[in-house]
Amino acid sequence: MRRPTPAQTAGPYYSLGLDWWQAHPITHEPPAGAAICVRGQVLDGDGAPVPDALVEIWQANGAGDYPTRSAAAGEGFGRVSVDAEGRYTFLTHKPGPTTPQAAPHIHFTLLARGLMNPLVTRLYFADEAARNHRDPALARVPLARRATLIAALTPTGYCFDIHLQGPLETVFFDV
Repeated sequence: MRRPTPAQTAGPYYSLGLDWWQAHPITHEPPAGAAICVRGQVLDGDGAPVPDALVEIWQANGAGDYPTRSAAAGEGFGRVSVDAEGRYTFLTHKPGPTTPQAAPHIHFTLLARGLMNPLVTRLYFADEAARNHRDPALARVPLARRATLIAALTPTGYCFDIHLQGPLETVFFDV
């Protein structure tokens, strides 16, 4: 007679095999003088930090081209787990627009406990207002929610907080 398998939750298993990425949490060495810092915090619906999330980014280069399989390992891609306060940091370069209509952006994927599927969003840059205005993907987001996708420019780089739920919930894309 067969016995049912024991119940178990999905995750959090995101730290397994992540030791290498902890030592290399940047996408790649950006060109001299073109480095930007993207920082943020992953927050739950109550505004409390999510301490066990994994954040990945994928982006085009400065010319708006995505890396090919033959590109150097790690180019255009980064992965880091958040700290106990839900904070993450990436050192990268500012991507170029991928089409004449698109605004520069960085793709974000978020994995965390309780999420059965990854969440996917985009970071747009506050200092690209004219390009943001004509970006086709951003134009599909209701005007009242677009601010959740715009990274604020600060003296130390860009700040992009990701809210999983609540009144400040980040827009996530169905991909």
